[in-house]
Amino acid sequence: MRCIGLVRYARLSYMPAISVIICSHNPREEYLRRTLDALKAQTLPATEWELLLVDNLSEPPLAGRFDLSWHPDARHVREERLGVMLARARGIAESKGNLVVYVDDDNVLRADYLQVCLKISADYPWLGSWGGSCIPEFEVEPSDELRPWLGGLVIEKLTTSVWAKTRATTEAIPPGAGMAVRRNVADRYQELAFADPVRQMLGRKGKMLGACEDNDIAMCGFDLGLGTGKFPELELTHLIPARKLRLEYLEGIHEGFGYSGVILRIIHKADSPPRKSGLAALKFFAFGLFMFLSGASRPERRIRLAEKRGELRAYRDLL
Repeated sequence: MRCIGLVRYARLSYMPAISVIICSHNPREEYLRRTLDALKAQTLPATEWELLLVDNLSEPPLAGRFDLSWHPDARHVREERLGVMLARARGIAESKGNLVVYVDDDNVLRADYLQVCLKISADYPWLGSWGGSCIPEFEVEPSDELRPWLGGLVIEKLTTSVWAKTRATTEAIPPGAGMAVRRNVADRYQELAFADPVRQMLGRKGKMLGACEDNDIAMCGFDLGLGTGKFPELELTHLIPARKLRLEYLEGIHEGFGYSGVILRIIHKADSPPRKSGLAALKFFAFGLFMFLSGASRPERRIRLAEKRGELRAYRDLL
């Protein structure tokens, strides 16, 4: 019994440099396998980081389909409440690393990604979270009329570093794909997330395309006096299937941005909770008329209206 106790103590006292957290709900199998293969190929020794695959109510469960035995400190975690926000918070609660790195189930990290995360952590102690470039790999080539709106799919090629210590510089807030978060920021977010029902309105829930839970994580660092940043030396490939290159999907994405943007502004005191939604509804119909008369392209009209529709839905849900 004494030996078992010593083993447990040794595990609890062990703190890896990084906790890699993958949150996944019914993933595309070949994409998640490529994500895991890229983690296998990391230049940072596996003994310096742990791996958690958080299964957010996938059917069938991921534990029986994806073998993590190649890693010395990896495990499956099952989160039974649907929603990426809850899955991200559960990953924090289960992890031990000084640094949390979120990897989506369609991300292929460059081989030095984790090593660069550690270097940035040491070089920029005033940052609470950071990320990098997300380079798209399309299953099919997107149409020309949709290309102006593909940024919503998390696509960005950085050429210079940018960082900030205030909420005003949103360009420095990293995407959730590949985002590194210091432990004190992650713990603060996890504590707030489980206690705040408004925060739980953020993020995707199955087929409901919410957003901004990653922004919320990063912005929690501002409360601790820590900034956010993005660096070109951090790079991952974002695998984008054909189904996400249809106008209907992009409408859903942008409706989620509109909805979640309202929630995020209220959480971080940049807006006040609504007392009634009538004015928001009037603005929605006025904006729709303006877009109809403006001569904007069909994709622009539909996507802009989707954003406003999301805002209106948020105001109604908050009442």
